[in-house]
Amino acid sequence: MSGFIEEKNCMLPRVALIACGCFSPPTPMHMRLFEIARDYFELRGTHKVVGGIISPTHDSYGKKGLAPSLDRCAMIKLASQTSNWIRLSDWEVHQPQWMRTKAVLQYHQNFLNNHINSPYDEEQNDLLPGWLPLGLRERRDPIRLKLLCGADLLESFAVPGLWADEDIEEIVANHGLVVITRCGSNPERFIFESDILSKYQRNITLITNWVPNEVSSSLVRRLLSRGESVKYLLDDLVLNYIKRQGLYNVKSLDAPPEGSK
Repeated sequence: MSGFIEEKNCMLPRVALIACGCFSPPTPMHMRLFEIARDYFELRGTHKVVGGIISPTHDSYGKKGLAPSLDRCAMIKLASQTSNWIRLSDWEVHQPQWMRTKAVLQYHQNFLNNHINSPYDEEQNDLLPGWLPLGLRERRDPIRLKLLCGADLLESFAVPGLWADEDIEEIVANHGLVVITRCGSNPERFIFESDILSKYQRNITLITNWVPNEVSSSLVRRLLSRGESVKYLLDDLVLNYIKRQGLYNVKSLDAPPEGSK
């Protein structure tokens, strides 16, 4: 029986998940989104999730509270270091300017599938990006890259001037959305009220998070700027990095206590 299950899993369509955003700083909930999504697909036996990618936005995005990309990338590496499948992609932050989400998804999906179909060259292994999942060449079928997000990003599609309609259609039609929602929210109604989302709703996967976690990056930054504790709200390694670097108006761990000489 186990052999049959393994054979079935080998035939499942493959997907990769990518989360785009500021990650300033990355919180445990950012990591949990990936785990919740992978459980959903694999427990239902509909898809094989081959990898998770975190792509922080370019510094020129200019959002309030945005730490330098060098620091955000370092914190993401620390936050994900215990995961064997969630990885940082720094491609976006190294571009000449801010990139639209549509372009970020196109680049990563094209790279994934070009890698699968390109001739094997052992010498090229050292040049492959660190975000690339392992074992992709075991099969030759294409991988579909889906945008992983919370319900807030889905709702942001309705904010005037924030998203171009053609970008929304490109993302949902050619990639797909995996939306982690809160218990009691009503994303189905939001999809119904959007002509574009309704047209491609078969490409939108809605997953309820039954273990609510309202800790956001903005909340963490607010607490830090007030000198309040955020221990247990962030990974200890991330918190220590923030203090060492003096991010978000926090004093360095190496700074002498007030009143000392």
